[in-house]
Amino acid sequence: MNEIKIFSPATVANVACGFDVLGFCLDNVGDDMVIRKVDKKGIKITHIEGFDLPYEAEKNVAGVSALAMYDAINVDFGFEIEIYKNIKPGSGIGSSAASAVGSVFGMNELLGRPFNKTELTQFAIKGEALASKCEHADNLAPAMFGGFTLVKGIKPLQILEIPSPEDLYATIIHPQIEIKTSESRAVLPQDVSLSDAITQWSNVGSLIHALHTSDYDLIKDSLHDVIIEPHRSKLIPHYNEVKQIMLEAGALGACISGSGPSIFSLCKGEEIANNVAQALKKAYSLITDIEFDIHVSKINTKGVKIC
Repeated sequence: MNEIKIFSPATVANVACGFDVLGFCLDNVGDDMVIRKVDKKGIKITHIEGFDLPYEAEKNVAGVSALAMYDAINVDFGFEIEIYKNIKPGSGIGSSAASAVGSVFGMNELLGRPFNKTELTQFAIKGEALASKCEHADNLAPAMFGGFTLVKGIKPLQILEIPSPEDLYATIIHPQIEIKTSESRAVLPQDVSLSDAITQWSNVGSLIHALHTSDYDLIKDSLHDVIIEPHRSKLIPHYNEVKQIMLEAGALGACISGSGPSIFSLCKGEEIANNVAQALKKAYSLITDIEFDIHVSKINTKGVKIC
């Protein structure tokens, strides 16, 4: 096999209380990529559709992760990458992570799978760092593994796969503005109070337990962020109104997706998830003239895949 087409999914990171460690994978939003073995050594990006991104491999997230992996193998051929970008950069649903994961996953398949998913994520971190200016894997891990994931550590990289309830859905609104990850990190405090830290890690622990036990009431009680949300929400127009609309429509909880501007909610069942989507469609255009997209998705338990 010399060519492969893959689907690299969008993801939600942080999941309210789990800043930089928790994430989950979406089912029907993502990028398409084609990875091809070629005679000429090296990594070359040959085609990009959807958004204006650099073709130079060392300046492109997909290219940087591919180069990191290429440096770890000894082959007498190279790879070409085509990117069909459906996730808007700066959207807060893992655009850069999808690119970083997709390139290394496709290369690994063409090589006969010499690397496991954790090793592939380690390569992808190098690409993600180009976009966010730091190494983190809370979007990369769910895109690679699927479902919910917890990044136990970066050095060494340790990723835990977390089960999710069968009937858990996400509804996400994406206002058509851009918030760069590096900018959203700049507004965060370097120090937090002990009481806020205790509340936050209590919520993380209870959320993990709730996912393991399919306890929807506990999920609802755990989806609270007292450290990151108060600062990043100021960057998102009408954030509090949107969150209230989601909750009143029946969502278990709602918070910022990644670094924003997307806002996610988790819902028990597809019907409630669609109700949240309909409520947003009716109300959002009344409070702002910002264009928006809405996605309703079951939790994707497979992650990146061959098309």
